[in-house]
Amino acid sequence: MSANDIVSVTCIPMRLPFHHWSKPPLFAGKPRDKLDSALVRLETADGTVAWGESYCVEPRALQAIFESLIAPLACGRAADDAGLVPGMQRVLHNLGRSGPVLHALAGLDIALWDLRAKREKVPLYQLLGGKKRDRVKVYASLLQYYGDASLLTEVTQRALAQGYREIKLHERTADALGAARASVGREVPVMVDTNCAWLPSEAESAIAAMLVHDPFWIEEPIWQPEDEQALSALKQRVPVPLAVGENASCAWALQQMVKSAAVDYVQPSVIKLGLTSAFDISQACQGTEVTCAPQVAFFGPGFLASLHLIAAQQKEVSLERLYVELAHVPYGDSVPIRDGWLALPDTPGLGADPEPALMQGSFAR
Repeated sequence: MSANDIVSVTCIPMRLPFHHWSKPPLFAGKPRDKLDSALVRLETADGTVAWGESYCVEPRALQAIFESLIAPLACGRAADDAGLVPGMQRVLHNLGRSGPVLHALAGLDIALWDLRAKREKVPLYQLLGGKKRDRVKVYASLLQYYGDASLLTEVTQRALAQGYREIKLHERTADALGAARASVGREVPVMVDTNCAWLPSEAESAIAAMLVHDPFWIEEPIWQPEDEQALSALKQRVPVPLAVGENASCAWALQQMVKSAAVDYVQPSVIKLGLTSAFDISQACQGTEVTCAPQVAFFGPGFLASLHLIAAQQKEVSLERLYVELAHVPYGDSVPIRDGWLALPDTPGLGADPEPALMQGSFAR
């Protein structure tokens, strides 16, 4: 066994209690007061440890996938084998080309990037072509307040007071956008994520009602999110940028949208698709009218991987930060947000390892 061979791949569910200054929002039809993702711990024979993160719908299911599928295929393999993850994708493709198996592979992929950067003793952005900027603006991404104007006013004002200068809403009505716009003024960009709210036949009129409030973009306006033709047709009919990506089922769908310029922004999630796929999508956007703006709804290694990706790509975009009050803020001391900006860490790898509280305390469940 060589020093670079993988000896363990472990899934550590991370459950972060949160409060968003209102009653818990609904997620998959149920009230939610905790945000779930999973740390992925990878170790090689020489004792080097690297970290990734997977989207986690159900912790028990994801742990079982790692134990029964991911670890047996990865352990004993060389960590620097470029064919490792692509080969595992093909071996496991009959189990789903989206969903938890792909999310597990995404976490492994991020950990392999972290490992490579640590071994080369460089920050991750160096492996992504080098940094184009020293810091990245962060936008406050609000959870849903169901059109409650008083809450939208309160929370947007709270975000502005903390230094954020860009806001994203998870709302579906012109009135909700109007309340936020009245709160923040005309100069602050306000994005609207509808989470696939409308059928293609409904989207144009719903967006038209919002135009007076000047949305920066409309995110995931239609169901189904991969409907490239419907998105392209909608883009021709509305004078506001469209953004898509978090819920697209695979990287291939996003690559096709870049090729056809069906949308203005593509938003790969590294904890669903992996950093390799997100980097490929970012590269495909270069020289086109489509901008890569990674979706970042969680707080672990995937957050840092997205930070490095944005810092390294040619076109400048802001990093998403889900705007909630967390029981524990990952990387809050090592990679803090200050006045709506993140300074790019220059230590090898992702820039920070998960704190012990996330691995041993009440936040790892």
